[in-house]
Amino acid sequence: MSSTLSPETQVALAPSAEQFARAGAHLVARALSELAHEELVRPESDADGHQLRLGEVTYTFAAERDAFTAWHVDAASVRRDGVPATDPVRFFLDARHVAGFDAVTLSEIVTEATRTWAAEARCLAASRPVTELLELSYAELEQHLPGHPVLVLNKGRIGLDADDLDRFGPEARRTVTLVWYAAHPDLATYAAEHGLDLGRLLAEELTDEERTTFEAALAAAGAGSCDWVWFPVHPFQDKTVVRTLFAPELAAGRLVRLGEGVTDYRPVQSVRSLVGEAHRDVKTSLLMRNTLVWRGLGADATEAAPLASEWLGRLHAEDPELQATGIAFLREVATVVVRHPHFRDVPDAPYRYAELLGAVWREPVERQLAPGERARSLATLLYVDPGGHALVAELVRRSGLDARAWLRHLCDAMLPGLLLCLTRHGVAFCPHGENTILVFEGALPTRILLKDFAEDITLLPGRDYPGLDPVAEKVLVRWPLAEMAHSIISAVFTGHFRYLAPLMRQHAGLAEDAFWAEVRASLLAWRAAHPELAEAFDELGLLAPHYERIALNREQLTGGGFHDRAERDAEPDQMHGHIPNPLHVGEEA
Repeated sequence: MSSTLSPETQVALAPSAEQFARAGAHLVARALSELAHEELVRPESDADGHQLRLGEVTYTFAAERDAFTAWHVDAASVRRDGVPATDPVRFFLDARHVAGFDAVTLSEIVTEATRTWAAEARCLAASRPVTELLELSYAELEQHLPGHPVLVLNKGRIGLDADDLDRFGPEARRTVTLVWYAAHPDLATYAAEHGLDLGRLLAEELTDEERTTFEAALAAAGAGSCDWVWFPVHPFQDKTVVRTLFAPELAAGRLVRLGEGVTDYRPVQSVRSLVGEAHRDVKTSLLMRNTLVWRGLGADATEAAPLASEWLGRLHAEDPELQATGIAFLREVATVVVRHPHFRDVPDAPYRYAELLGAVWREPVERQLAPGERARSLATLLYVDPGGHALVAELVRRSGLDARAWLRHLCDAMLPGLLLCLTRHGVAFCPHGENTILVFEGALPTRILLKDFAEDITLLPGRDYPGLDPVAEKVLVRWPLAEMAHSIISAVFTGHFRYLAPLMRQHAGLAEDAFWAEVRASLLAWRAAHPELAEAFDELGLLAPHYERIALNREQLTGGGFHDRAERDAEPDQMHGHIPNPLHVGEEA
């Protein structure tokens, strides 16, 4: 890990009181907006504006309602009993009885809200103008983003202490080196796409000097001649899990510490996903809870990931039209799973204990780019710098097009590939802002890359998928097509475009009805060009009068994101009522 702190990092690690107040006001406005949208609280409106009465306390604020009737609260306008509201923790305490938080849940909320507030202040302290951010690499830019747009408590990172956050939090803008271990083959499993054995992977990911050092460490430990499984461990997981919960295996010599690697990796928004220059990305297990779930690696899904990725690669290679959309998959080419010898005998234990140790190697973004192309996650389009400049508006300006024409390029880059996968192939992903990577030529998005498949591929029930290995087929989730449609409805339309539309109105001059009309026109044009898939398209319900309202904050704040359970995703995301669909009423273009 880099030992010298840049001036930017030093500032980020010590935000001022003023930056904390600004970050707090922003979070109060987000909490008001999202809790009102999910009807955990119910503001009232009159000629003087909007009010939310929470017991003896009243919040007043200015806000707009979007095409989904969701709230967008102006942070500078929020007052708590007439005083600027800059304390998001106090807001949740005020909302306790109205929202129905019990004492245990409220304590978890206070913890995550405080930690998110601190991280938000750090982001603000070291923020940079959008003109500078657009020149950064994919991984560097990811370290500047504010996190999940829907979930208010999106940077709680329960489990990491202050030193961990200083070292491993993306907003610290530092790099991380990994600790390497070797596990006895009765403890660990290596899985990979065909032709990528462990020896080849290690030759490609480690230097000759690293391999020599690690081989010497293994020999010094008295390791036998069996095929030891080498794998990297995040430094946090090393001190928190390996040297504690795997202490008997270390003592018995069934787990051997090989040493620290030399490659510098950048942690991106999920913290556990790491990007190293000229290397495959690595995703590691972390005993950290953030945005509803613990961030380990599910053993069965991780072990099956290379088989699922390889199948996706064949599906892509055998469909010329899918290739022509420009969509590509960042395949998870190899994995290691280390199962705890005791927790493996407790199948109904909280799921985090089944996800303690493992690694995933994923194809890196940069190897997918042609000369002149640049990659940025979909999430970057929602970034607004402290000067009030929106990144998407700067892209529109640089493109030389009007905002609606630029949006047309975005829809053409994103939607055709996702629609083909859903309707023709019966395959859905989770293409939210972090998992969808836009590829740009100049300032125009031209195609997308998708990532995260081990636990986020969804298939249709009862359908046969030729070539899919039974091991992978067993662990992949199956939902009806109407449920699978949420891979676009929730991840893209209500989970991202819901924020992008007002942003483009405010900063790029594109009216919201014109925004949704353009998206609808893109969908209808695709349907018209694929009459053989029109019935499957209609079944998705993308143009229906209403959508089910995804209520992620309701799920988190009413206990679903805090309580232990044996299954990470016991059921689909929580729904709460319905919202109007602007794609149903938008003008046809």
